[in-house]
Amino acid sequence: MPTVTVGAENGHDIHLYYEDHGDGPPVVMIHGYPLDGHSWEKQRRVLLKAGYRVITYDRRGFGWSSQPTVGYDYDTFATDLKTLIDTLDLRDIVLVGFSMGTGEVTRYLGRYGSDRVRKAVMLGAIPPFLLKTDDNPEGVDRSVFEKNKATIEEDRYVYLKQFLDDFVNVDKLRGTRASDEVWHAWFNVAAQASAYATYACVDTWLTDFRADVAAIDVPVLVMHGTEDRILPFESTAKRLPPLMKDVRVVPVEGGPHNIAWTHAEEVNRELLAFLQE
Repeated sequence: MPTVTVGAENGHDIHLYYEDHGDGPPVVMIHGYPLDGHSWEKQRRVLLKAGYRVITYDRRGFGWSSQPTVGYDYDTFATDLKTLIDTLDLRDIVLVGFSMGTGEVTRYLGRYGSDRVRKAVMLGAIPPFLLKTDDNPEGVDRSVFEKNKATIEEDRYVYLKQFLDDFVNVDKLRGTRASDEVWHAWFNVAAQASAYATYACVDTWLTDFRADVAAIDVPVLVMHGTEDRILPFESTAKRLPPLMKDVRVVPVEGGPHNIAWTHAEEVNRELLAFLQE
């Protein structure tokens, strides 16, 4: 099982599990909360067929990676990504992030630059700054996130049920764009994630990425569902164009948070076109 070592806790190594398939230009894909790298199945198949090398990995605390109780912040997440990139000696990369994974994409480029990166893609973007503050009135009130953490503390499985319902807007899309079977598969993956990470990651959603997005100097494609209930379009993707040098925002009409699954055909079409430009 391929892994890279990204740190240690109490003398024990912290490992990230990754998969590396195909030949050609490398595409590194960073998954969303609370899933793992296997959640890219609808994109990986298409990218491999189109001749790309596809690398996915599980964020610390999730999937088959180690489940430490340290390192749940975007500086560490970005350093984890850099360790993977450096270990595999990847160059001319396209970074693709979904949800929390868009934070790794943004912080990596803001901190480490684009020497190894050709382009970037964000699906369900978390930047530029999700928290409502005096200088960020378009953000979301802190009480929403505190309620999330309180629910996780009381009953993590209830929280995951609520989260995954909003992940694909089950009241509207169940049985058409999201089956009961995939919902249960996601729940099983989420339930196996670290309870500590599930809680700790909520605070990471409040990271201020405004300086990072301003520093990005590669072309960026952003796709975001207009009915995203987890990262509202108005508070996230819609705000990015004035803050970035070269970004194209594609709203997915009626799309929920996980458009990579519910609107895979549209996402894959835009993704391939962007990669080939």
